[in-house]
Formats: sequence, C-alpha cells, structure tokens
Amino acid sequence: MFIKCFSAALQGIHAELVTIEIHAVSGADFSLVGLPDNAIKESRDRIRAAMLVNGFKPPVKRLTINLSPADLKKEGTCYDLPLAIGMLHIAEEVPSKHLEEYMMAGELSLDGQLQPIHGALPIALLAREQKMKGIILPLANAQEAAVVDGVEVIAADSLLDVVRFLRDEQVIEPFHIELADEWMRAQTDSDIDFSDIRGQQAVRRAMEVAAAGGHNLLMVGPPGAGKSMLAKRLPTILPPLTLDEALETTKIHSVAGLLEKGRALVVRRPFRSPHHTVTDIALIGGGTNPRPGEISLAHNGVLFLDEVPEYKRSALEVLRQPLEDRKITVARSKQTIEYPASFMLVAAMNPCPCGHYGDPHHPCTCTPTQIHRYKSRISGPLLDRIDIQCEVQAVPYELLRETAPGEPSSVVRERVVAARLIQQRRFAQSPIHCNAQMSAKQVRQYCAIDNVGDQLLRNAMERFGLSARAYDRILKVARTIADLEGQTDIQAAHLVEAISYRRLDRDNWGE
Repeated sequence: MFIKCFSAALQGIHAELVTIEIHAVSGADFSLVGLPDNAIKESRDRIRAAMLVNGFKPPVKRLTINLSPADLKKEGTCYDLPLAIGMLHIAEEVPSKHLEEYMMAGELSLDGQLQPIHGALPIALLAREQKMKGIILPLANAQEAAVVDGVEVIAADSLLDVVRFLRDEQVIEPFHIELADEWMRAQTDSDIDFSDIRGQQAVRRAMEVAAAGGHNLLMVGPPGAGKSMLAKRLPTILPPLTLDEALETTKIHSVAGLLEKGRALVVRRPFRSPHHTVTDIALIGGGTNPRPGEISLAHNGVLFLDEVPEYKRSALEVLRQPLEDRKITVARSKQTIEYPASFMLVAAMNPCPCGHYGDPHHPCTCTPTQIHRYKSRISGPLLDRIDIQCEVQAVPYELLRETAPGEPSSVVRERVVAARLIQQRRFAQSPIHCNAQMSAKQVRQYCAIDNVGDQLLRNAMERFGLSARAYDRILKVARTIADLEGQTDIQAAHLVEAISYRRLDRDNWGE
C-alpha cells in the first residue's frame, strides 16, 4: 500500500513543499528517511501514544516513510500530524479522498491534542501558491494563517477532530478574521506618545528627520537625559505598515515563534532593544537550526542599541553589511539562508565612560585616554553609516514641571507621512522606498545642489575631514529635510542642518 500527503519545511522565512510518502508492506518495521532531525525521529512515539489514547490501533506493517525532497533538511515537530494521518490511512481509519487537497502541520501531545507550531503564515502562503484547497493546523495557529486569502484554514484541537473531519463525520468551518478590526486595535493600543517628551526640541527635530527619510540615528548624552525614552517613541511617528510590510514582518516573527498570542498580524513597526551582552548569532541570526536574529526581527522597524560602546566589537561590525544591503545572508556548510533586515538603527551612548563629559553640573572624572578608548569602540566605518548624530542635553527642572503636553505623535507622523509620499512618488520605478536607501547614482540624480550649496559642502568636507560616504549621507539627509518642507530643490539651509547632524565628525571622533 502507498499513500502520500503534504506538509512544509521552513527555509529562512519561506516554506518549501514537503511530500510525505508512506509505503507499507507486510511485516513490522519503521523506517523514516529524508533528512529528518531528532524531533521528527521521535515523532513515532508521540504518534503511537496519541493513536492508542484516542482508540486507534497503529498499523502493524513494515512502514517506509520518505520526506521528499530527500536532500532538504527537515526540522521540528510540525510533521507529527501529517505522519499520523498517513499512518491512520494505512490502518484504514482515514479515507484518502481529502489527503491531497489539504496541507497539514501540527505537533501532537501524547493525548492527541494539537500543539502550536512555528511558521504557520509561510506555510499557509505556500498552500495558496500550490493551489491547495486548504491547510489543517492547530487552533492556536489559526489567526496568523487566516491572514492569507484564497485558502481554507481548518483549525482543530486534536487528532480526533482531524480524523472526523477527513471522514466527513464532523464539519469544521474555515477560520476567518477581520483584518480591519485587527489593524484598528493595534493602531490604538499604545501607551507611549511623543507628547510625553519634555524639552529636547533639537533631538525631536532630528528624530522627525530620521523618521521621514528612514535614516539611522545616534544620540549622545549624559545618563538620565532621556535617550531611551526618545528611542522608544520613534516608532510612533513612523508611517503605518503597509499590508505587504505587515505580512513580511509577521512571517519573520512567526518563524521565530515570537508572534504575540491573539495577534494575527504584526501591524505596528517592531522595536527591538537587545542587551549589550547579545551574541553575534543572536544579533544577525543563524545557529545550528537557523533562526532570524534581532536585526531581522527589527525588519521594517527600529533596532535600538543602548550604550552602544558596551557591545562587543564583533557584534557591532556585523551590522555594516545589513545596513548597506538591507538583508543578511547566513551561510552554513549545507545551506545558505537569507533573511530581510531593512531596519532603522538607533543607538545611544554617553559622551565618556562616567557620562559627564561636558556637563556643567557634574565634573567628568575620565582621563583623555579613557575617553579616547571609549569612543574608539565604535569604528569609523560603522559611524559613517549613521546619518544623523545628535546631542541630548539634560532637561532643566522647569521643563520637567511643565504640564502642557507636547506635540503628539499623530501630528508629527502626518508630516513624516507627507514626506514619505513624496519619496514614494520619486522612487516609484525603483525597489527602494525612502531617501536613506538611495544608491550613489540616485544621490547624483535627486540631490543636486547649487553653487552656494556646493561651496558650503566643500568647506565642511575640508574642515571636518569627512569621508565620501559621509558626503553622500549629508546629501540624503538634506534631501529629506527639503521633502519635509515640500521643497523641490535642496537649499543651503537644508545642507547646514544636515551638516550639523554630523556631530561626531565635527568632534574629531576617536582622536
């Protein structure tokens, strides 16, 4: 006897079709092939227990099970359900008429209950791509899979429910969600706002420019000045996620198993803030069983590195490639996986080890050598990739006591969205979305300056010793400032403001 059913294997944030082929002849043996990992090999015992608890007899046959394609590594427990259904067909408990219509995925507990899996959204997208009727999976994964139109999502609590459904003894209505309700709930579900910020007008302006153009940002200031508070409010002024961005972001969080319970989609821009002890692998992704790292979990959102000089040098240097390419490639001996990593980098640091360099109220206790060593923990090439560098001052008591709310996120976001719409029209024929992503050729095309601006920028380059990359980034920031003001051409005032955001270059960084 021969039967086949379908499941999926995760490769990065995408799913690949896996055909489960079961061949049965007389005898009593069990052979599982097709590069299964240990979790899959252990499925035999889980499946046997689940069958017996629910009153089914495991087939007394010599079973050869192939997970095809055989050269694709299979990992995880999502194959429990399709393997169990295939074996129940061999035992003549389940008919074959629905087996090729539905893709199946789910982990079995010993009593036959279905446990949630990772990557339900990519698997549902694959089912639609393969033109299958639907997908059968645990109830806990139903919401994220139901985001995909054009495929039935059959959500079950147990193996027994699935068997009854396939026998046509039980009707399980396809699971549906209202994306509009999900979207509105998430947009209003926030307890932080730009209006919470007191003072810091210069930093607020720098953050607005960064949000409008998708620029990376570094804040330098003493402890307690509000750097972390400011960073956490940056996502509230970014444009709302589009549906395509939300789907891609959700796929990453689904594969990583980090999708919030009760959420069908990630509809707010991610904000990731890893501790400075984070390892290189945790930051960029990978591992024995590759998973997305923090930079991919921050895709379409913000990656915040607080006290950035305290991070390991190796961890910081791996950011250089994804900051340029907007993706990260994880290479292993048997496979190469690519994860998206288009994020805004926001970093914060003290001006010196004690944090009080330049503070008129607290004397600095650091030596020049200590300050130099502290600043040098951030390499010049990485610093070049940070478009906006600004100083955060301690807030005076009078401003802290101010009761009138500041400008709310909604108002700032309107200006940011207006600037992004200008960029959207500008780059309509290219794959980029904002000024920060412009190539050198596009900088020359869209960031032309007049003679006054040219002389101004020339003087700044010579006086501060700026690099070629810094030159391009000043022009990109100036282009964003002009967009915020609705100006077609870059004016001298826009360049002056953009140059002022190269604070650390002007301070002779590392010298």
